[in-house]
Amino acid sequence: MVSGIALLLIILSAVIFIIIAASVFKLHPFLALLLATLLTGLVVGVPLKQILEAVNQGFGNLLGSIGLVVVLGSMIGIVLEKSGAALQIANVVIGLVGKSRPTLAMGVIGGVVGIPVFCDSGFIILSGLAKALARKTGKNFSALALSLAGGLYTTHVLVPPTPGPLACAGNLGLADHLGQVILIGLLVSIPSTAVAIIFANYIGKNIDETTLEKFENEKVSTQENGNLPSTFLSLLPIILPILLIAFASFVSFFSFSETLKTIIQFLGSPLIALLLGLVCSFFLIKKWDKSFLNDLMGDGITQAGTILILTGAGGAFGALLKATPVAQMVNDWVANSQVSGVWVLVIGYLIAALLKTAQGSSTSALVITSSMLAPLLQTVGFETPTEVSLLVMAIGAGAMTASHANDSYFWVVSQFSHFQLKDAYRGMTLMSLLQGITVLLTTILVFLFI
Repeated sequence: MVSGIALLLIILSAVIFIIIAASVFKLHPFLALLLATLLTGLVVGVPLKQILEAVNQGFGNLLGSIGLVVVLGSMIGIVLEKSGAALQIANVVIGLVGKSRPTLAMGVIGGVVGIPVFCDSGFIILSGLAKALARKTGKNFSALALSLAGGLYTTHVLVPPTPGPLACAGNLGLADHLGQVILIGLLVSIPSTAVAIIFANYIGKNIDETTLEKFENEKVSTQENGNLPSTFLSLLPIILPILLIAFASFVSFFSFSETLKTIIQFLGSPLIALLLGLVCSFFLIKKWDKSFLNDLMGDGITQAGTILILTGAGGAFGALLKATPVAQMVNDWVANSQVSGVWVLVIGYLIAALLKTAQGSSTSALVITSSMLAPLLQTVGFETPTEVSLLVMAIGAGAMTASHANDSYFWVVSQFSHFQLKDAYRGMTLMSLLQGITVLLTTILVFLFI
C-alpha cells in the first residue's frame, strides 16, 4: 500500500479532481466525490474488498446517524418559508430593533431566518421586506440588501439545523453534541453578522444606488400583510428544538434523577427535537389540504436529497481515508512537530475555502472538508466536543470564502437587488470574504481561550 509523500500527493490529487470535475466539467459533486473515493482506493492499493466495505459502511453509517435529522430540518425550513412565518419573524425583529436602524434590523432578520431556511430562499422571501423598508425609511436599499444577505449567509453555514453545518457536525462525530455546535455557532455568528452590517452601511454608499423606481411596481409582501401567522407559532418550530437540544446537552450538570435525565436527553436528541419542531410547524399551515401538505413535505425531502447523498459520499470518502496509512502518517508528523491546534483550524479553513471558491457550493465545501478531516481528529488532538465544534466553525468560515459567479446565492442576491455585476463583486463577494476571515479569527480566539 502506498504511503509517505506519495500518499499525500494522491489525496491532494483527489481533491483537485473533485474541484475540476465539479467546477470545470460540471459533474455533480456526489459523482465527483464517489469517483475520487474509488480512484484513491485503487491508486493507493487498498484491497478491492476493503474499498467496497469502506464505501458502503461509510455511506450507510453516516446517513444512519444524521440522515433523518437533515430531512426534518429541511421540512421545517420549507414550512416556515411557505407559511409566511419567515416574514412574521422579520416583522418582529423590525419592531424590536426599530425602523430607525433598518440595516441592523435586516442583518438580525437574516441571522434568525437563516437558521432553518436556506439562504437562497430566505433572500427571495425577505428582499421584498427590504424594499418596503427602504421606501419607508429612505435608507439606501443596497445597504439593506447586503446586510440581509450577510445575516442569512452567516447562520446558513454555521448553525444547525441548517443542513450544511448539520452534515458537517455529523461527519465529525458530533451528532450527539449538536446543542454545543448550535451554541458555539450562534456565538461565532455575532461578529460575522456585525461585519456584514458595518460593511453594508459602508459599501452601500459607494454602490450605484438601486432606485426604488426599479421595483416600484413589484408586489411586495410586507408587515401590513394580515394573513401572516402569529409570532409565537412562527418562532416555536425554531426555538423549541434549539432549547431542547441545548438543555439535553447540559442536563448532566443538574442534580436531576436518572429517569428525568433520560427523558430530557430523549426529548433533546436531535431527531426527537426536530420532529417536535416539525409538528409545531404544522400549526402554521392554514390550508389542511392533503395534497398541499404532501407537496410541502415533498419539497422538504427534495431539498434534503442533495445534502443526504453528498453527506453519504463524504462519509464514504472519510472511511476510505481511514483504510489508508494517512492517519498514522499525520500522527507521526504531529508527534515530531508538535503542531498547534490553531494550524488544524487554519487547514480546515483553507481546504473549505478552496472548495467553495472553486465549485461555488458552501454545503459541498462543508461536507467534503469535514469528511476529509474526520479520520484525523484524534490524531491531531481534537477530542473534546468543544474543540471539534470549533473545527466545524473554521470549516464554515472557509465555506463562506468567497461567494462569486459560480455560487447560486451570488446571483440570487445580485438579481433580486438589481445590482450591476461590478457592484455584486464589490458588495457580495468582498463581504463574504470579510465574513469568512472574521469567523476564522473569532474561532481561533475562542480556541485559544478555552
